[in-house]
Amino acid sequence: MPELPNVVLWSIPAFVLLTALEAISYRLHPDDDEVGYGGRDTATSLSMGLGSLVFDMLWGLLPALVYAGLYAVTPLRIPVVWWALLACLLAQDFLYYWSHRTHHRVRLLWASHVVHHSSQRFNLSTALRQPWTGFTSWLFYLPMIALGVHPVALAFCQSVNLVYQFWIHTERVGRLPRPFEFALNTPSHHRVHHASQGGYLDRNFGGILIIWDRMFGTFAPEVARPVYGLTKNISTYNPVRVAVHEYASIARDVRDAKGWRARLLSVVAPPGFTEKDV
Repeated sequence: MPELPNVVLWSIPAFVLLTALEAISYRLHPDDDEVGYGGRDTATSLSMGLGSLVFDMLWGLLPALVYAGLYAVTPLRIPVVWWALLACLLAQDFLYYWSHRTHHRVRLLWASHVVHHSSQRFNLSTALRQPWTGFTSWLFYLPMIALGVHPVALAFCQSVNLVYQFWIHTERVGRLPRPFEFALNTPSHHRVHHASQGGYLDRNFGGILIIWDRMFGTFAPEVARPVYGLTKNISTYNPVRVAVHEYASIARDVRDAKGWRARLLSVVAPPGFTEKDV
């Protein structure tokens, strides 16, 4: 198995530099239509990003063991060569779409992913606002391992996907030429994804490619100016509270629910579920 670089770790200096340059650009060329940066908000995003690196190493043990075991018993093998890596990246992006979409529609999974949407600003530091409970995605990629993709190759594809999504968290880039907007996830498409108004909710789940959203009916173009954040925003910059606030909300709803069906739905129904929906 040839060694593949950890793209995320290699990209950290670029993340920091580009975030600083974008923040400076707002100082030099402010735009009243853009929300820009806020000191406490940026500090929270950076703290969440650093924390996620630590917690991802802790949560990664179980997936690593399962992936290794499954890879050992599957008779299939996909070679780690450039053309196969491109095919693996396409497959990983497809499964990422479904993982991402499910994390918006199942409340227990949303409790992890909500962290990334908790800022009411949209800039490159928002890309670094990652969850500390990122143990809910690995099951979606089991089919790739079963088909003979080496776990290291899968990790490489995941890191490429994550690094690609860094640059689309910005208001400083408008719409790109039409072919790019048609096929790729762009800042315009991702602004829609981070918006909280009704017509934009649960749209544009793609990672690198936006074609999955076009194929499966979840695409929405950027028309009205996005309002970022959650439908019910949190009023804290404390990283620990940001990381666990939705889990705490689920626990309260389960405690107060009347009947086992309502308790179960408080965990697995889409975000926004209330007992009136039972």
